[in-house]
Amino acid sequence: MSDFGAVDVARTPSLVDWRTIVGGTVLAAGVSVTLLAFGSAVGLSVASTAPSWRDSSPWLWLLSGVFLLFVALCSFGIGGYAAGRMRTPTRLTADRESEFRDGMHGLFVWGLSILLTGGLALGGAATVTREATPSGGSAGLASSVAGENTIASELDELFRTARPVPDTYLGYPRAAAARILLKSSSHRGIPADDRAYLSTLVMSRTGVTAAEADDRVNRVIAEATDELRRARMAAVMQAFLIAAALLVGAAVAWFSAEEGGRDRERGTLPVWNWSLRNRRRLPS
Repeated sequence: MSDFGAVDVARTPSLVDWRTIVGGTVLAAGVSVTLLAFGSAVGLSVASTAPSWRDSSPWLWLLSGVFLLFVALCSFGIGGYAAGRMRTPTRLTADRESEFRDGMHGLFVWGLSILLTGGLALGGAATVTREATPSGGSAGLASSVAGENTIASELDELFRTARPVPDTYLGYPRAAAARILLKSSSHRGIPADDRAYLSTLVMSRTGVTAAEADDRVNRVIAEATDELRRARMAAVMQAFLIAAALLVGAAVAWFSAEEGGRDRERGTLPVWNWSLRNRRRLPS
C-alpha cells in the first residue's frame, strides 16, 4: 500500500490550476527579460551583433553562462513560488501528495515559459531565414545576413579600395563573396573555382592587380575560417549553457513551488529552506 495515505479527490475542484500557472509564467518572463536586458547592457551575453565580440576571452563566455544560471534561478524560482503559493488549496489528507501537486505546478510554469520563449524564437528565426536565404527575390540575392553578422569585417577588407564606388555597385558582389567565404568552415573548404571568382570580383571592383587580388583573397579566407570557427565554438557553448540553465530552472521551479505550497498551508511569509535532507513537512 502507498504511504501517501488516502486522497480525497472528490473535494478537489481541479487537479491543475491554470490561472496560477499563467500568473507564475508572467512573473518568470518579466524577471528573466529584466535580468537579460541588464546582462546585455553590461556585456554578459554569449552572442552579440558586434563584429569583434568573438575576440572576447573564454572566461567572459563562461561568466555569461553563469549569469544565465542566475537568471534561471531568479525567474523560475519566483514564478514557481507564485504558482505554488497562489494555487487553490486541495485539502488533501496526504501532505506528500499536496507537495507533489505544488511541484508539478512549478514544472508547468517552467514548461509554459519555455514554450512561449521557443515560439517567439522560432518566429524570429523564420523572419531572419526569409531574409538570409535567397528565394528568387532581389532582397535575398543582394544580401547575406549570415555573412554580414559573422564576417562583415572580412568583407570590408576584401573590397577595400580608394576609388569612389557607389553603394549599389557592391551589393550583389559582396553578398556573393559572403556566401563563398561561408564555405571556408566546411570540410572541403573553398573550391579553386570559387577562389578564382573571388579574385576576379576583387580585381573588377577595386582595381588591384591579379597578384594583389589573390593575396587579399587568401588572407581574407584564412581570417574568415578563424572567425567561423569562433562562431561555431560560441554557438556550441551557448547551446550547452542554455540547456544547463533550463535544467536547473526545472529543479528550481519544482522546489520553489513546493515551498510556496507549504507557506500557503501555514499562511506564513516566504521562508526559504533549500535543504534536501531536512525538508520541512506539513502537519498530517
